[in-house]
Amino acid sequence: MYVLLKWSHVSTVVLSGIGFVLRYALVRPGSPAARTALVRIAPHVVDATLLATAISLAWLMRVNPLAVPWLGAKLVGLVLYILLGTIALKRGRSPRMRAGAFLGAITCYAYIVSVAVTKDPRGLMSLLQ
Repeated sequence: MYVLLKWSHVSTVVLSGIGFVLRYALVRPGSPAARTALVRIAPHVVDATLLATAISLAWLMRVNPLAVPWLGAKLVGLVLYILLGTIALKRGRSPRMRAGAFLGAITCYAYIVSVAVTKDPRGLMSLLQ
C-alpha cells in the first residue's frame, strides 16, 4: 500500500507542476483555452489527489507533519506556492506582477521537491555541506 501511495503522490506532484506551468502559459496571453472546463477542473482533481495521497501517507506512517521538520517545511512551502500561484494566475494586477509571482511559485515548487528528496528542511542546500 505504501509504494502505491508514494508513487501516486509523486506522480501527482509532477502533474501539478506541469499543469501550473501550462495554465500560466495559457492565462498569460489571455487564451480562450484557459477558460475551458478541462483547464479549470483538472487542476482541482490533481491537487485533491495530491492532498489525499499526502494525508494517506502521513496516516499510514503515523507521522504528524508538524512534528517532522522537513514535512513542516514542505507545508510552509506549499502555502507560499499556493499564494504566489493565485497571484500568477488570477490576482496579479499587472503582467510584471504575475510574472514575478510565477517565478516565486516555481521556486517554491522546486524547494518543496528538493525538501522531499533530501528529507531535510534546507532542501538541496543540505547537499552542499
